[in-house]
Amino acid sequence: MAHAITLVDTLKRLLKARGIKYSDLATRIQMSEASVKRMFSQKSFTLQRLDEVLVAAGISFDELSEALEGPSLITNLTLQQEREIISDPKLLVVAVSAMNGYGFEAIVHEYAMDAAEVTRHLLKLDRIGFLELLPNNRVKLLIARDFHWLADGPIQTWFRSEAAGDFLNSSFGGPLESMQLVNLMLTTQSINALRERLKQVATDFAQQHQHESRLPMHDKHAVSMMVAARPWIPQAFKKLRRAGN
Repeated sequence: MAHAITLVDTLKRLLKARGIKYSDLATRIQMSEASVKRMFSQKSFTLQRLDEVLVAAGISFDELSEALEGPSLITNLTLQQEREIISDPKLLVVAVSAMNGYGFEAIVHEYAMDAAEVTRHLLKLDRIGFLELLPNNRVKLLIARDFHWLADGPIQTWFRSEAAGDFLNSSFGGPLESMQLVNLMLTTQSINALRERLKQVATDFAQQHQHESRLPMHDKHAVSMMVAARPWIPQAFKKLRRAGN
């Protein structure tokens, strides 16, 4: 029974990391929410039901096994670790590629780096604790589903100064592009509710990435989503305000 308890607790943790609620899971496996809650509380799964839950959540059995046996995954790096990654553009490329599901051969094929150079960068990321480089150049990420770069850390700062302009330099009118700019007035309560909804959108975005992780690379596109909201008035507007306002 102890093993069953550990398995179910690990599964609950993986579901939580993906932002999947019991109600969401119930819809996906065509059960009532009450039945799903009872199944988890009693820790009573048939093998068929466990398989249905894993498929519905986009969790492979290997991933469940690794979560049972492996170390705790990290949600962010230290300041020094981020500085080390951002100090070498190729190291950053390899780190982001690994996050996006690129294997060793795919990185070598995609970027102007030979096998030895990619291996060297993967070993650095292994030492940092970002991933584990396994035999035959297999890569195992050590970052949690809700992993994020440090707020105002080296990588976010680099994005604002080097990449944000490039990212926004588009009409966002292409078939795979979308941009919504909304300016409005909200209460503090509503702003906090909006922040939570935006966090959920980002979680859903990451979850979809996980669902499609086993699909061929040629069927997928590199997509970046920037989710941001803050009290803000354009400088051009501020210059027109009356003194004291």
